[in-house]
Amino acid sequence: MDDTQTRKVDIHVPVLARVEGEGALHLRIRGGAIETLTLQIYEPPRLFEKFLEGRSYEEVPDMVARICGICPVAYQISAVNALENLFGIDPGPWVHAMRRLLYCGEWIQSHCLHIHLLATPDYFGYDSAIAMAHDHPDVVRRGLALQGLGNDIMNLLGARSVHPVGVKVGGFHHAPHADDVAALLARLRAALPESEALVHWAASVAMPDDDQPFTCVSMRDTEEYPVHRGRIVASDGLAIDASEYDRHFAEYQVEHSTALYSHYQDKPYLVGPLARLNMNRDRLPDAIQQLMHDTGVTWPSRNMFNSMLARAIEVHYAIAEAVRLLQGYTRVQQPAVAVTPRAGVGYGCSEAPRGLLWHRYAVDGEGRIVAARIVPPTSQNQARIEEDLRLSLQDFGLQHGDDALRLHCEKVIRNYDPCISCATHFLKLQAERL
Repeated sequence: MDDTQTRKVDIHVPVLARVEGEGALHLRIRGGAIETLTLQIYEPPRLFEKFLEGRSYEEVPDMVARICGICPVAYQISAVNALENLFGIDPGPWVHAMRRLLYCGEWIQSHCLHIHLLATPDYFGYDSAIAMAHDHPDVVRRGLALQGLGNDIMNLLGARSVHPVGVKVGGFHHAPHADDVAALLARLRAALPESEALVHWAASVAMPDDDQPFTCVSMRDTEEYPVHRGRIVASDGLAIDASEYDRHFAEYQVEHSTALYSHYQDKPYLVGPLARLNMNRDRLPDAIQQLMHDTGVTWPSRNMFNSMLARAIEVHYAIAEAVRLLQGYTRVQQPAVAVTPRAGVGYGCSEAPRGLLWHRYAVDGEGRIVAARIVPPTSQNQARIEEDLRLSLQDFGLQHGDDALRLHCEKVIRNYDPCISCATHFLKLQAERL
């Protein structure tokens, strides 16, 4: 075979294990350098934004929850934030506290699922968490117990943990009973040593040293670590309201993907737990800031492989925050305020487990949705994932065989915990060596 010919190697994994959704990576290597790298997502668009058109604002929270079975709360809270912003509603401190609690449950269950079932097997040489559990039963058992606790928080306020139905514009459909809260609070307090141990354990897992420059984007609240409200900020100093998102961030289509890509000032950017920690460490309690220091990681971190540790830190924070929110709980008679719809455009966002989730709704005078636009975190991370793959693979070494390259690519992609189905709009690896 002469130098002008292409040796084409196809590695097929019909459904990528340990990633939500399906896609493929096409890699072309010429002369020891990457010539082409495309993360191809080909799942069909699900058209949720069109489904919402003509629907009452009251239906929106339950409908958008169906976009994702892992992070339905994020879609609900971003939606109600946008609609309440339009209708001029502030549901009050009790609702804000309970929404923050509900969101903590989602962070806990999603992060624990990713850490223990999706990411960790990569670093211990297993192809699944089931195989890993044979040799590390206590680690997996702890992770599943913490994940279950997160599900129970969601069930407390949402009536169920998958596609919960407790959220409404203006508040909640019901308020939890004091006895149920007391029982959950006792379990949360008992879990704090376990979640702290999770942080120490995650910090002990050897990670590649892969320093890269990237721009972080997250929300930021005036006082609290950002969860369900705040402004949008970037590591270059940007600070804007949700209504200004379109002025600074641009979505665009690429030929090889059914998912939209996003740029900030014409460049990729990062959203998610690592970006949140990098931007908001000073909003954490002193004890957790000390815990972060004790991990030995330099913060802010420019190593995407520290994302698993960032999720563990957020799990511990979310459990501590849930304890704080439930201490002194008082059941209210009216868990929602009255709503009077009006015509206009509303903007809202929140911090999904995977990062910033932005919603925009145009509504008519009867409260019907005229147009909807939803930008999920995985879409925002798409360009950053491709940039990361390019830089990380070059550093890893392109001389490795296709199996080694595939495994490394999967590790990089899993760092972002991508929800490909949500972004539509692995891993089959096609490698061409020239």
